[in-house]
Amino acid sequence: MDLISKHNVAHKLEKRSLLIAINCIAALSIFFFGYDQGMMGGVNGAENYYHKTMKFGHPDAEGSPVIDDTLLQGGIVSIYYVGTLVGCLVGGWFGDKYGRIKTIALGAAWAIFGAALQTSAMNHTWMIFARLINGWGTGILNAIVPVWATETAEHKSRGQFVAIEFTLNIFGVVVAYWLEYGCSFYKGGNGSFIWRFPIAFQIVPLIFLFAIVWIFPESPRWLVKVGREEEGRYILGRLRGETGEDMGRAEAEFQDIRNIAELERKTATSTSYWSMFTGRGSGKLHTARRVQLVIWLQIMQEWIGIAGVTIYAPTIFRTAGIGESDVQWISGLNTITYMLSTLICVFTLDRIGRRWTLYWGSVVQGISMALAGGLTTAGENQPIGSAAAKAYSSGAVAMIFLFTATFGATWLTVPWLYPAEIFPLEVRAKGNAWGVVGWSVGNGWLTLLCPVMFKALQENTYYVFAAANVITIPMVWALYPESNQRTLEEMNLVFAADSIWVWDAEKNFKILKEQNPELVQAAQRGHSVLDPETGLPVRKDTARNMSLDVNALNSRHHDDIVDEKQTFKHG
Repeated sequence: MDLISKHNVAHKLEKRSLLIAINCIAALSIFFFGYDQGMMGGVNGAENYYHKTMKFGHPDAEGSPVIDDTLLQGGIVSIYYVGTLVGCLVGGWFGDKYGRIKTIALGAAWAIFGAALQTSAMNHTWMIFARLINGWGTGILNAIVPVWATETAEHKSRGQFVAIEFTLNIFGVVVAYWLEYGCSFYKGGNGSFIWRFPIAFQIVPLIFLFAIVWIFPESPRWLVKVGREEEGRYILGRLRGETGEDMGRAEAEFQDIRNIAELERKTATSTSYWSMFTGRGSGKLHTARRVQLVIWLQIMQEWIGIAGVTIYAPTIFRTAGIGESDVQWISGLNTITYMLSTLICVFTLDRIGRRWTLYWGSVVQGISMALAGGLTTAGENQPIGSAAAKAYSSGAVAMIFLFTATFGATWLTVPWLYPAEIFPLEVRAKGNAWGVVGWSVGNGWLTLLCPVMFKALQENTYYVFAAANVITIPMVWALYPESNQRTLEEMNLVFAADSIWVWDAEKNFKILKEQNPELVQAAQRGHSVLDPETGLPVRKDTARNMSLDVNALNSRHHDDIVDEKQTFKHG
């Protein structure tokens, strides 16, 4: 394939080995994302940072941080999410226009610039602007990397590959915690190195990401969308295989992509962010409904408690009665448990589906948060240092560990995977960007309020998180259709119903699937578009008049009958 650089790894690798290579690069980006989130937990506890440089707190007699300006502390953390909000919108637009690979490179370069500014920050104003810029780069990467990963993966194992990437995400959190824990012993914990080095460390994976992503294949779906069909077909062939049992799989998927791209262009008249949000010009694609679903899924991901646990873990453990000397290593141990729990999702997500993964996660998380609040309260009512107080505190910490482990196995991955799965090809990067908007709003909102909530409500903050978990159960059951084991092209059929309810969407999907076999060839064994005599793939030039309206087929059938009658009459 002369159109693709001779250095591209797609020429050397194929099928599972190529998919693994792509996912390693995607995981590198997501590792940075996790590291960047986990990093601020330790930075906030460095005396040189909060007392001498940012000046929003002071140490008490035991060396524990006392926050004098909780709004400034929360503001420095949360301004990052304003950057991710802007960055994801830029990344979504850039990704749909210029491709997934160039967008990943842009995001990495911008994040390097922001990380360098954070490392050199000399006051809180400097740090606020540096985190804003760094967030912009992260937003670009978060908008495009899940899209690139899902568009190259096969529909039967798409969840597994993305779940593996998020294991690396939490590995980034683990590295951040333990690196900061080690740095805290440097020169007795008094220098700026303690917080500057962990911030600078994120530049290393970003430089590697920027350098290597250029030799990786572009998304075949994006290539087909922009008319570069020969390249797209070649990449699909390398991803799915072209010989033996694999013959015809790439061609079937290619046909689906071509047909759905044609149908989307006919159905939607506008693809701007505003049109997507309002639904204007989207027709039966119902992009506005999808936008609302992904925004609120990401917002609820933060409000079920993980944003507070990740960033303010030391504060949470102090609230539970853990001594200052033990806070950091217990927080680090919690992140290791968190990382290992993500492996559960790797093996269950494609088996039980997205909906059931969220269900069991919400149940266990809600119970653990409620118990954490109750046990912490019970411990505070006991004499300080008594056996009962220590027992209750240990129970509260165990519930926090249970919460993070359950989150890692459930709610961590699905809200990032779902937006990359459900949007039309024409606006998939922009659609995923809307999910990052929800994540930015939820995270920024919560991290700004977390210091205030823990100060005002203390352990009662856990009950707020428990209530949020309860709310998510009926929300997912009624509004979020299953995407598991469905091709990206099939999702347009799932969302074609005018009703917002899941049961109506599934009923409508079954009808449209029968009416539009050209859109589901890759999902149906036995429709492998092979010539029965030669056994070679057959390429169809143009599909019949497809539609996302279940009544369209009946209408066309009626018109055909009328035309036949008129022809017979004039004949």
